[in-house]
Amino acid sequence: MSDRTGPESVSPEALPLLDQPRPERADARRNRLKVLEAADRLFAEQGVKNVSLDAIAAEAGVGKGTVFRRFGDRAGLAVALLDEREQELQAKILTGPPPLGPGASPAERVTAFLDAYVELLDRHVELFVDSENASDGARYRIGSYRLWHRHLAMLVEQARPELDADYTAHVILAPLAADLHQALRAEGFALDRMREGLRAAATALLAG
Repeated sequence: MSDRTGPESVSPEALPLLDQPRPERADARRNRLKVLEAADRLFAEQGVKNVSLDAIAAEAGVGKGTVFRRFGDRAGLAVALLDEREQELQAKILTGPPPLGPGASPAERVTAFLDAYVELLDRHVELFVDSENASDGARYRIGSYRLWHRHLAMLVEQARPELDADYTAHVILAPLAADLHQALRAEGFALDRMREGLRAAATALLAG
């Protein structure tokens, strides 16, 4: 662990990075983002399994061949969309404004992360369920989980140095499992209720 020098010690150099896309031409990047935004809208409106590549291409205003060449199939497109959204969250954690980014207290940064992550999870829960349940223990092997765990462990160490920061970070992340989130939403839990419950639990934990 790095020296505990306050919230600014959670730095880009201290966290593992998610896979970054290869450099691409400006027009290729524009088309990729258009397709991802179109997929995001249609997946949210209709459900992942109900959306065809033809519909995504039409929504994005590009040819179907462009989508096939770039993403292969719907599963490849879904993975790319989730990667893009997780990289956006990573960037906000590393260099964005507080409280999600550096500059706020550890407890504020933890609750800001929970707020941001539960919003992301709720919008893309089908994609998260597929990703986290691809194989036994898949959730804990993917790079994004390791990144979120490391980020939280560093904040826990700053806020409560007497705790086992690595274990406590897993405890904070446990309620964010996609299958649990999906099951609770199906039972009628409102997103605000879940968000407030997460915030209250984390605040009580970090306040001792």
